Amino acid sequence: MTDAPPKLGPQTTGGSDSLPGIGRIIAVASGKGGVGKSTVTTNLALALAAQGLTVGVVDADLYGPSIPGMLGVPTDEPPRLGPDQKVIPAEAHGVKVISMGMLTGDDKPAILRGPMVAKYLRMFITEVAWGGVDVLLLDLPPGTGDVQLTLAQAFPLSGAVIVTTPQDVSLKIARRGLRMMEQVKVPILGIVENMSGFTCPSCGSVTHIFHQGGGERIARDLGVPFLGAVPLDPAVVDCGDAGRPLVVAQPEAPAAEAYRAIAAQVAGGEGGGARLELPFDWNWAENTGAPRGHPEAAREGGPPEVPLAMDRPDPRTLAITWADGAVTRHDVRDLRLACRCAQCVDEMSGRALLDPSTVPLDVTPVRIWSLGNYAVGIAFSDGHQSGIYPFATLRAMQAAEVEDV
Repeated sequence: MTDAPPKLGPQTTGGSDSLPGIGRIIAVASGKGGVGKSTVTTNLALALAAQGLTVGVVDADLYGPSIPGMLGVPTDEPPRLGPDQKVIPAEAHGVKVISMGMLTGDDKPAILRGPMVAKYLRMFITEVAWGGVDVLLLDLPPGTGDVQLTLAQAFPLSGAVIVTTPQDVSLKIARRGLRMMEQVKVPILGIVENMSGFTCPSCGSVTHIFHQGGGERIARDLGVPFLGAVPLDPAVVDCGDAGRPLVVAQPEAPAAEAYRAIAAQVAGGEGGGARLELPFDWNWAENTGAPRGHPEAAREGGPPEVPLAMDRPDPRTLAITWADGAVTRHDVRDLRLACRCAQCVDEMSGRALLDPSTVPLDVTPVRIWSLGNYAVGIAFSDGHQSGIYPFATLRAMQAAEVEDV
């Protein structure tokens, strides 16, 4: 095994991070490889920058980084550290970028196990001097594995853009990627159909060599926005290989116009509306760092599994106000007993491993922190801290008392 790539800076620990200087975090995802996701990311980034936004790009495909080449970022020298010991990102065409390709060069592979992948992803976001970006795009690797789950748990993603092609197999796998994002409560900003038709370099006419309209159809079936179709244009590849993406090199091309239209919709996305402000790290005993909420936004018919506020009415009760106006009150020992981690429940059989008699009657949380958009982690006074409590689970707990606001 080769040596691990050089470290970006101090490792980040803890359950959540403050994200100074970062506005919306948007993931660009796909269910499978080869659909042109990184090409969409680079051109989307430049189209957003052309609208006056400050944009950063995290190349989250640690094993196959391609963003530096598409943006023309040199990889022969590692990035420098600033006075605050944070990494200074590269900048190309007005877009800031960080990538494993800038740390390893073109020929050295990144051979990393899962825990190291998680550490690098967190460092790419929290230990880089982004300097006030309005939008941070995450170019995810294909699939629904460690990288996607790590980012969804560690950071409050504002939304996800799902990239597919018109082929049936790509559309079917895109559904899985979309469902994964929905399960971890990442708002779906929409679907992009890439390589939608072939643009003739001579006459500019578009010929649909694959199926037509599949992306729009799947968006309609799943009830999410269709952001647009990008035609297959040889210039997209040529410009990407030259380090000058199409939006910059040939702004009049039909594909460039499609990217700009998609960027306009992404820039206008709300990313989920009023809700509990994330991330947060709540010291329960001292009641400091409690999340800021918006209980006034509750309304009849609101999404029942979206929390608007969390409060500590007394040291033994966690109260949650939900978007549909309901309030659940959870005894903290009940929360400890309801833990579904591998230490408390057998993952294969579902058999309980935790003996309730071993849990002190006076057990309390030590801290509660947010995990992405979909859950909280809780560390308890008995030393247990590996439990993840999805918002859907908290809302459904039978022991909770539910009342109308």
